[in-house]
Amino acid sequence: MQPSQQPSQQQSERRSEGQTERQPLEGVTVVSVEQAVAAPFATRQLADLGARVIKVERSGGDFARDYDRAARGQSAYFVWCNRGKESVVLDLKQDADRALLDRILAEADVFVQNLAPGAAERLGLGAEALRARHPRLIWCGVSGYGDDGPYAAKKAFDLLVQCESGLVSLTGTPESPARAGISIADVAAGMYAYTGVLTALYERERTGEGSAFDVAMLDALGEWLGQPLFHGLYGSAPLARSGARHPSISPYGHYRAGDGGEVFISVQSDRDWVALCEKVLERPELVRDPRFADNPLRHIHDDELTAIIEEHFAAFGADEALERLDGAGIATARLRSVAEFAAHPQLEVRDRWREFDTPSGPLRGLLPPVTVRGREALMGPVPALGEHTDAVRAEFSGAREGAEGGR
Repeated sequence: MQPSQQPSQQQSERRSEGQTERQPLEGVTVVSVEQAVAAPFATRQLADLGARVIKVERSGGDFARDYDRAARGQSAYFVWCNRGKESVVLDLKQDADRALLDRILAEADVFVQNLAPGAAERLGLGAEALRARHPRLIWCGVSGYGDDGPYAAKKAFDLLVQCESGLVSLTGTPESPARAGISIADVAAGMYAYTGVLTALYERERTGEGSAFDVAMLDALGEWLGQPLFHGLYGSAPLARSGARHPSISPYGHYRAGDGGEVFISVQSDRDWVALCEKVLERPELVRDPRFADNPLRHIHDDELTAIIEEHFAAFGADEALERLDGAGIATARLRSVAEFAAHPQLEVRDRWREFDTPSGPLRGLLPPVTVRGREALMGPVPALGEHTDAVRAEFSGAREGAEGGR
């Protein structure tokens, strides 16, 4: 019997609690030699969909475990990216542990790694070596800059890739660049690794063969920078840093109200522009003002337009301004802190929060964004370092080494 057809312990526990729905990736086994954020973020998505994810850690653990102690003594990064996995501590430079990993891989469907450049190949875990032994295996490598070129061996972390991609040149104020507020290069690469695995699994269903693919953080972030890239290549000038204002659409950003509060609005079309002028600003003549005839002109004259909007908003508090804008069909938002987002009424009404277990007790987390009707993501426990080592050793101690023909 193939282990990949067996439900994991986590799936069995959910079924015993009355949650009997079958998960989309139930029966898929993922082995990940991973650390930090990009690869762990990808494999956590697979775990949420029901895959069994065996996370191989060194004796000191994934170094992301020690990034901070914010989540009840645990790293906020680690609990974010590693729920639902099994933690197995192996020393891959020791023959016995390396042989154990080979036995696990012989039964696996997917292998993911984001080791330092060249490390996977030195350990015999490169794409060619593994797929020669296991033709049905899907191999995914995540790196900073790709496997060749002058930056191939360069260490890559999120902020550094943000800098190299040009993203930091776009964020911040005109006076000072700034890092994006989240690990966006890691997240971008993780999402492409995740979707790449799903694509490869679908392809294998039709061909019977696995495949190998790579994701570079620089390439992933480059794709997400498509609009400023094309603007810079073919526009008259590169986009300038604009703080919390949009760099090429106007009015789009924050505007001060009479009580000192700020209102965020977005005018995306001429129809919205007419509604803003006639229903909110009560100045219909602005619709035909040659300074504001279309969006490129409005953006050129953004300072003048901002003064007009804020002069009108000076008569209202932020709440009343938002009410008037909403009544006119203008897109608006409040500037919330992360803590205020956690208490967002939309999340509460839609029941988006769940508890999941961790070594230091339960934590609250948001359900994954894809909501499948009639089924809920697993959101399994965050593993303690090496929590599953003994069980996995026992499970694979008698497995056939090499698994003839591979999976």
